Amino acid sequence: MKAIEIKSNLHQLIDNIQNVNLLTSIYEVLNSTQTQKDGELWNSLTESQKAEVIEAYYESEDESTLINSKDVLSKIL
Repeated sequence: MKAIEIKSNLHQLIDNIQNVNLLTSIYEVLNSTQTQKDGELWNSLTESQKAEVIEAYYESEDESTLINSKDVLSKIL
């Protein structure tokens, strides 16, 4: 997927969110990426948290374990 497609999809997802708390969380995450140095977030994680991220990455390689983003959003909205 190209950057322009990702941006378009991201805008579309955000436009459909009505939950102010969720929007605030998304904003804070995206805003923090503008001020953090490379590797700062990763380095702030505990070894256990890093292991969970790595495990989630490998699980995401198996499409049978993935959940459709619309299903996820419908559960949190």
